[in-house]
Amino acid sequence: MKLSSRYEQTSCRLVLEGLPDLSAGQSAQTIGILTGFTLALAGKTEMEGQRDHLQALIAVVLPYARQLLSGVARPLGDDEAAVAIRPQEGGHELELRSSQPNTPPLRLPLDDAELADLVRCLDRVQLDPGVAVPLTWPQPQPLRRAELRHRLPLRRRLAAPLTGVAALAVAAALVALVPPTPRPAASEPAAVSKPASGG
Repeated sequence: MKLSSRYEQTSCRLVLEGLPDLSAGQSAQTIGILTGFTLALAGKTEMEGQRDHLQALIAVVLPYARQLLSGVARPLGDDEAAVAIRPQEGGHELELRSSQPNTPPLRLPLDDAELADLVRCLDRVQLDPGVAVPLTWPQPQPLRRAELRHRLPLRRRLAAPLTGVAALAVAAALVALVPPTPRPAASEPAAVSKPASGG
């Protein structure tokens, strides 16, 4: 029996279709084998795909959204990936690459609200107990040190190096104030007296 799960937000609709995986002991109402999905964004071409495409979508969209929340916008998805997302002026661009040869990639512009709706739909898939498809959900990764640097005030960024330079200057001044230790004078060898010879 074919099952479907539907997730809707204002500008996004995601529908998963599949079958229960009875061999894994799943309920007859649980999607354990994904046969396909459709993704519709308001005013844009409806997309269809298989499990690999959904996995590729999850792998780039969720980490990208987390980076945006941290104030870092960098593209995700390399040239070989089925899905890529990148910041664009005034929004974002979602690129879907077909596995069919000679098929140009589909590029969809998204504004912040559309991206947020897509993320909410994917989050609802992850939290849905009626979907047990073995998908890999990306774990939050800490930002790189260089990406955090711009978020610190200039005063805080300069504090550590300036403190180090000041401490070095104080140490050098203190060493210059210490008088040199006098060297002990070289002692002359004592004269050895010879006993007088008796005659």
